[in-house]
Parts: sequence; structure tokens; C-alpha cells
Amino acid sequence: MKDITQDFGTLYHPLSALVFYQSKGSSKTTYVEHFDMDKNGNPINAHPLTEREAKVLAKALNTEKEKSKAFLKSNGILPTNVLHINPSENGTVLWYTKARKAKMYFTESLEIPNGTAQVPAMLWYASKQSVVVFALDKDRRPTEKTALFHAPFFNVYEDGHVCMGNVDVNIKNSASVEEFIQAWQSYFFNSYFSHLVNEHNPIKGNCVSLWKDLISTGKAFPTEVLKKTNKTIKTIL
Repeated sequence: MKDITQDFGTLYHPLSALVFYQSKGSSKTTYVEHFDMDKNGNPINAHPLTEREAKVLAKALNTEKEKSKAFLKSNGILPTNVLHINPSENGTVLWYTKARKAKMYFTESLEIPNGTAQVPAMLWYASKQSVVVFALDKDRRPTEKTALFHAPFFNVYEDGHVCMGNVDVNIKNSASVEEFIQAWQSYFFNSYFSHLVNEHNPIKGNCVSLWKDLISTGKAFPTEVLKKTNKTIKTIL
């Protein structure tokens, strides 16, 4: 038999363990005991936690703290399409993308072939757990008063929230703003468009016919089919 465990990804093995003891009574004292682990994961060599071991532990904890602080930091100059960042633990980013080509995937039930199509300019507003999308009728940088249109896609609620289905969304705690944006755009366009949510038709006309035509012809997205919402950037922040 061949050992293929190295192909599973990063494996972590138990190296050591700490046990905290505390005395009873009003004047409590604490004692920390350090255990090494043998190859089977059993604790051995019990001894008081040394100063050197404590420093190693402190350094490891500080590294994790620094990673969490790096969430939504830019890798360099802030991208020009970013409009707003809330860099808290469950932070959010607001950004826009210009009209462009995108690879799109559809479930068989829609009878739309997978392919590349022109999509309109879009406004994105995302946290670690969810993303909201709207369409824009122009490529220019939006302002607080810019009119927002319903995103002309399947799987989108009337309020702009995207139904991700069974897509496993996993945004790293240390993701830079560039990684965060790229991850959400990838999740959105690499998942399968499947249905109109709650019978919400986001365009003037037939959504299936629209995307069949755009996939087959490659022509520019017809912004005249977009439906205006009652929202602006100011109302969604």
C-alpha cells in the first residue's frame, strides 16, 4: 500500500501540551505544567513551563494576533475601484467593477450554454459571510447619489443579496483587500446560476433569453434592460 497522507494538504501533529493548575481558597495561585508528546500523541516528560517555552508560546500567539490585524489591509496602493472599507473583525468592503467579459456557468434546467458574456458595470458590497450586488448603467466611478439597478443575474434576491447555495465561502482572517475582492468575484461568477429568487425578475424582459443571446453573440450588455432600485450607495452603507 502507498502512503498518500502527504497529498491531503497540511497535517498538524501534536507537539506539546499545557496543563494549568490552580489552588483553592481566597488566595489562588496558578502553576503551569508542560508536557511533550510522543509519536502516538501521548503526553510525556511532565515539567514546569520554562521561561523559554513561555516565550515561544507568546510569540506564536502574537503571530496569530498580527494575522487578524492584517484583515483587509492593502498589499500596496489601495485599488482605485474600492469605495469604502470597514476593517473590523467582520469587516466589509464596497467596490465597483466596470463593464467587462466574464465566464458564466448555468444549470442544465435553464438551457443556457456555459460561456463568456459581457456583463454590466457592477457595485459589490461584501462581508466575510455574504455579498450584495447591484448593476450600474455607466462605467464611471459611482458616488453616494449614483442610481443603483438590480443586478441582471439569477440567484440574486430583490434586495441584492446573493444566494450562494451550497458554495463553500471561506474568506481568510488575514485576507488583504485585494484577496477579499478577488475571492468574492470568483465565488460569484464561478458558481452556477440556477434560478430567479422568489420569482424576482431583475430585468425588463426575459432573463433566460437575455443571457442566451449574450452568450451566443458576445455583444455588449444592453443597459436599457436594467431595472432601477430605490437604493443608493448612501442607503446601503
